[in-house]
Amino acid sequence: MVALVLKISRRMAWYDRISERKIHKGNIPRLGGLGFAAAFIAWSFAIVLGIAEPGQGFRFLLPLAALVLALASGIRDDFKPLAPHYRLIFHTGAALCALASGYTFDRILFAGPADPVIPGWDLIRYPLSLLWIVGLTNAINFIDGVDGLAGGVSLLAALAFGLISAAAGITPLLCVCLASAILGFMVFNAPCPRAKIFMGDGGAYFLGFMLAILPLMEGQGLPILHAAAVLMIPILDTTAAVWRRLRDGRRIDSPDRSHTHHKLMNLGLSSRRIDAVLFALQAVLGLLVYAAGRLPAYLSLIPLALAYLAGIGFFTLIHFLNRRQARVAGSALPDGNPGGIPAGPDPRPSP
Repeated sequence: MVALVLKISRRMAWYDRISERKIHKGNIPRLGGLGFAAAFIAWSFAIVLGIAEPGQGFRFLLPLAALVLALASGIRDDFKPLAPHYRLIFHTGAALCALASGYTFDRILFAGPADPVIPGWDLIRYPLSLLWIVGLTNAINFIDGVDGLAGGVSLLAALAFGLISAAAGITPLLCVCLASAILGFMVFNAPCPRAKIFMGDGGAYFLGFMLAILPLMEGQGLPILHAAAVLMIPILDTTAAVWRRLRDGRRIDSPDRSHTHHKLMNLGLSSRRIDAVLFALQAVLGLLVYAAGRLPAYLSLIPLALAYLAGIGFFTLIHFLNRRQARVAGSALPDGNPGGIPAGPDPRPSP
């Protein structure tokens, strides 16, 4: 499917727009997300309807419609940017479809019985799950700045969710379907020597939405702290971006060049090394959360705490290394420069 989209995009000249915050050069199509999303939707639809109890498979139709809605909003954005409030309406509508199907967090962590671990949990689980879905839908788009990065992180996260499901005795068919679809896209998106196609906003929103609802689905039952640990890279990068823009009095959707991959570029890393570093971190986070799910009760807090220490420690280290690099270069500090930081070597070579 991705190969077909690539061929059509080249024929129709549907290329990614080049702007001051983009780091690629040349004409590169950006509708790759349409290819892997179509493949995943077809596979998952057939699987869910095939294995579900009579009449129960249709419960997945509403979130499936939400996936299409998230994808459609991104594809519209790829051709002509949507106003932020319209984008929020689309993503909130998609999230509400998932909530209407009962996909919400049922607990905070695996440190006690299956019942909620705090009083009044039922009063906050729905708004918290809504914020989770809308936030993650956009978070993958924020890290989609280097060839292969968003796809690779999403692939490893999907595999982590699948591994956790399998350890709990749940067949991780949807996780495998998502990982397979992403892998087919990565063949064309890897920086070897450069990407042939980008996933675009459509693909990023689709992946963000799907990764957000995977831990919410019936049978998975993954607590919010465990799910957030698996997806810590996009969550921390997005949180930092929102804080940075609010602090500087800018709109939270205003672009800049201060994301994690920009900071790694500023430290001299190429696209392949950026991918290697963040893929390694993603793999460590997934394995630690997997270990947390295998340990009984409060012992599970040990690997979970190590996951948070690893993720937060990495982002803190990169932040201060980048500040020091900016001082040495005599440039403005990255967090105070809306226009961007010294970009370092361009990780996407010219055609």
